Amino acid sequence: MNFDEFTGTVQHRLELPGTGQAVRAIRATLSTLGERIPEGDARNIASSLPMEVDWYLTGAVHEHGQRFDWSAFVDRVTEIEGVDRPEAAYHAQVVVDLVCSVVPEADVRQLRDQLPESEDDENWGKLFGIVDAGGWEATHGE
Repeated sequence: MNFDEFTGTVQHRLELPGTGQAVRAIRATLSTLGERIPEGDARNIASSLPMEVDWYLTGAVHEHGQRFDWSAFVDRVTEIEGVDRPEAAYHAQVVVDLVCSVVPEADVRQLRDQLPESEDDENWGKLFGIVDAGGWEATHGE
């Protein structure tokens, strides 16, 4: 998948009026995710993404492996993307679903292993809400 296909898919799924908004959603989600996970995991995931997008997980991140929960993740995405919290959370779920559809399954498992999913831990399971529902195509009939 190339950059135009990736951003176009995000733009379509989020029903955004322009590519710029799609890129902001992608950048906000992936750079924040890159801050949360170890650098090696970020590089593994990034290697399967378009080169214009992979940078958000790696080059745009100053410190990998930070400890923060789902709520702080949404706060960071909200600030970077400039949208409200529910919208930021949904955008992140859509972006992560697309990422999970293009990276190898082993890298997705590794990503999930870095993000605790229990309700009484850090609630990272919410990030994978669309993935766990069967993916975008299954939930939206594409």
